[in-house]
Amino acid sequence: MSSNVQIYNLPARIVHWVSALAIIGLFGVGYWMVDLSYYSEWYRTAPHWHKSIGILLGLLTVFRLLWKMFTSSPQIEGNHFEKVAAKAAHGLVYVLLFLLFTTGYLISTEDGRGIDVFGWFTVPGMGAFFEGQADLSGEIHEIAAWSLIVLSSVHALAALKHHFITKDNTLNKMIGKI
Repeated sequence: MSSNVQIYNLPARIVHWVSALAIIGLFGVGYWMVDLSYYSEWYRTAPHWHKSIGILLGLLTVFRLLWKMFTSSPQIEGNHFEKVAAKAAHGLVYVLLFLLFTTGYLISTEDGRGIDVFGWFTVPGMGAFFEGQADLSGEIHEIAAWSLIVLSSVHALAALKHHFITKDNTLNKMIGKI
């Protein structure tokens, strides 16, 4: 949708920043919890929170894509390369997110149990689809998580470059001020 919108609307900004915090938090907890011993008091709690927040982030991401389809956004600033790179990076972020949601689901439900989301609802498990599902999905999940963190870091650095070096309104559009 093309328009003369100057800033991202409030729901888009809230979803962006909540998603950013969730992604950073999920990465940190995921990195930390894989080394927990069976006897750690966090052995069951950390994965439960990781899965629950991951499912909620998945739902938020679906909402975000639908919201993006039906609302206008400001134009991307920068030269041709920067505009193409920004569009490609945003698309890759969504691919990585859905890869993470899918592999996380496959890891968690290989044994047929559903994923309880904070006691609010349960996402049903469908069991194993292939041999070694949890292990292969775990490897892909880790690679996708690292890829998303690296890409998100580049995204943040690009926003800071636009703000402090180029001095355009790229970052201000997502903060809500022009």
